[in-house]
Order: sequence, then structure tokens, then C-alpha cells
Amino acid sequence: MARENLHKNICGQATQLNEWFCAKTANLNYPIYSSYDIRDSGFKVSNVDANIFPAGFNNICPTDKETSVGLFADYLSKHYGSNVKKILLVTEEHTNNPFYWENVITIRSLLEGAGKEVMIGIPREMYEPIKVQSATGIQVTVHSAFENSSSVQEFKPDLIISNNDFSDAHESWASHVTLPMNPPRELGWYQRKKSRYFKLYNALVEEFCAISGVDSFYLNVKTEVFENFDIADDSSRALLASRVDQMIADLKLDYEKRGINSEPFVFVKNNSGTYGLAVIRVGSGKEVLDWNYKSRKKMKAAKGGKDVEEVIIQEGIPSRVQSDGATAEPVIYMVGCELGGGFLRTHGEKNSTESLNSPGAVYKRLCVSDLNVSIEGSPLENVYGWSARLGLLAIASEAKEMGVVFNGYINKPCS
Repeated sequence: MARENLHKNICGQATQLNEWFCAKTANLNYPIYSSYDIRDSGFKVSNVDANIFPAGFNNICPTDKETSVGLFADYLSKHYGSNVKKILLVTEEHTNNPFYWENVITIRSLLEGAGKEVMIGIPREMYEPIKVQSATGIQVTVHSAFENSSSVQEFKPDLIISNNDFSDAHESWASHVTLPMNPPRELGWYQRKKSRYFKLYNALVEEFCAISGVDSFYLNVKTEVFENFDIADDSSRALLASRVDQMIADLKLDYEKRGINSEPFVFVKNNSGTYGLAVIRVGSGKEVLDWNYKSRKKMKAAKGGKDVEEVIIQEGIPSRVQSDGATAEPVIYMVGCELGGGFLRTHGEKNSTESLNSPGAVYKRLCVSDLNVSIEGSPLENVYGWSARLGLLAIASEAKEMGVVFNGYINKPCS
């Protein structure tokens, strides 16, 4: 199986791979945190989504939260020196989502544990702070994140840490920002593309596999961009259907070459999407042509009601991971270039080929320490952890390719 072969080869080339990884980071700026959705089919392990502004920190296990305090402290010291004492945590405006605020509370506690003062703000002008409540009943005071607001003027932050994914560019707020920000707003979904990330990820997989001596098929995820998508246009959907059929035909050849007895499928995803919106599994081009009203509606709008104008066609990776009888997938969080924690996303109503990032998902414990446990002789840290590290390199490469500037950031490689 792929995971067993990957583990063996990674262990055999551990020194060379770590040296390669550290050398790569020497010329890249990497964000304070990120997360990766991993799919493990047994014959392939890859991340299928990468989040630069991850929510869900409340779902990582208590042990990893304790460890992450030190990781946040080390990252801030390494990349900002002793200059950062006060942090403005800029969040989403989900005032009615109590679970999101649990995530915000967790991030705040991790930063406070690292010795920082934290104020929470949203990129909106407000005369007075507002009060929101988390799922556990904790009340959170949220201020205006505009630098000319009385709250920010009084607090005097040294750094903005952003947990808003910037599906909206928030230009009116950004035009007044003078403070350094990490992750930078310019890595937000208002201009970020999944196609760019996976192009870079797959290129890094090739380098990684050349060193480890593994077939890159076991770690990559075939991804193609489909531009000028119009769900209401029959000719657009017909062209998309033909591209879907071509990718499935290519995957069948890949499977046959490696003796894989599985039926390939793909996902059609919004190229700038988040929250699992505008994502549909298809097994043939005909399914695209036969999309009903519900499917068309799902593919029409993304977060904030924006139209979906560009999609990717991505190889589907079934999940063999289960938790309490439900299909599951690991989600790995990184703080800088270190594994910071994770959880299992499970869904009792979804099968092994469907997207689990949808309403009804349940989050189960998965600690970094659990990744060290040998399963069939294969510590998962070597496989899932390396998929996340490759994802981090891809994000950092993405930022470089986009010309994104990390203001105030001191460039230092991972060690």
C-alpha cells in the first residue's frame, strides 16, 4: 500500500528530505498558521485543500494546544524579534456562528499563552464594540479593526494576525492598514486560486519523490483549471463535461498501470472557494450534463453570494479512514513550519468518495502524538505530516509567485 511504501522510503531518506525542506524555506516567507485536509485511500495520500486562515483551532486536542503555545511564541520571536507584544486578531464577521467564536477564543488563548496581549477586531467601522457569544457561552468583545478607531488607538497593536479569509477584499479597511499583517490579506480568497496552489504542490511532490525514491502518483493530486465557467450556459457545461471525461480516462490509465482496482471519480470545485461551498463529486461528464436544479444552485454561488466563474477539476481520492464506523479524514494544522495539531473530520451520512466538509460533519480527536503511533508499522506523522509540510511549501511558493509581501517579517528558514 502507498502509505507503507511512503513511510519506509521517507525514513530511509529522512536526513536528505529534512535538509531539502529547510533549504526550500530559506527563500520563502511562510504564514503563522495553516491547515490541510488530507485524503488517504491506501493507494494514495494527498492534501486536497489548504487553508491559510484556518478556523477550527478549538477542535485540536488539549495536548496539542499546550504545545502550540510554544510554537506560536517561537514563530513570533523568530520572525518578528522582540517587537511584537500586542496583537490585533482580525476575524470573520460571523457574529451568529458560535462555533467560529470558539475557534477565535482558542487562538486568543494560544497567543496569550505565548505572552502576548490580544484584542479581537473585525474589518468594519463601528461606533461601539459588539458582544458575541461562543458555543460554550463565553462572551467575546469585538472591536472595529480600523486603525483610526478609538479601540485600536488605545490598544496600540504591533501586529495584525488575520483569521478572516478575505473572500471579500475589504478594500476600504485595507487602505488604512499600516501595521504588518500575518497571514497577509493578499493571500485571501478574493484573489487566491486553488489551481495555483495545486500546481505548486504537485511540482514539490515531484522533487520530494525524486529524493525519497517513491512514485509521485502516491502523493500528488491531478488538478486542472476550467476557466470561464457559467453554470447557466449549456455550452460551458458541455465543455466541462468533456474535460471531466478526459481526466477520468487518464486516471483509469494511471490505475491500470499500478494495478489499482478502483473506479476513478473527480470533484468540480470553485477555484477560489472556501467552507466546502460549490463542490460536487462527479463520476462522468454525463453527470455534469444532468445536474439538476439543486446541483446547479450549489455550483452557482460561493461565500458571500458571489458567482462561481472558474472551477477546478480535481482527482477524487476515496478515504479509507474511519472513526466509529463513519467516514473520516485527517485535518492537520501547522504553526509556522511545525505540526501544531489536528483532528478527524467525520461524517456519518457521507461515503468514502464524498466531500466531508459539509453540514453534519463531526470532529474527533487526532493529536500530533497520535501520528507517532505505529499503524501497521507506519507512523502517520511521516505520511500525513509530510503532506502538510509540502502544502506549507506550496503556500509559501504561492505567496512568492503572487508577489505577496510579509511586512515586518524576518526571513529565516525552518530548522
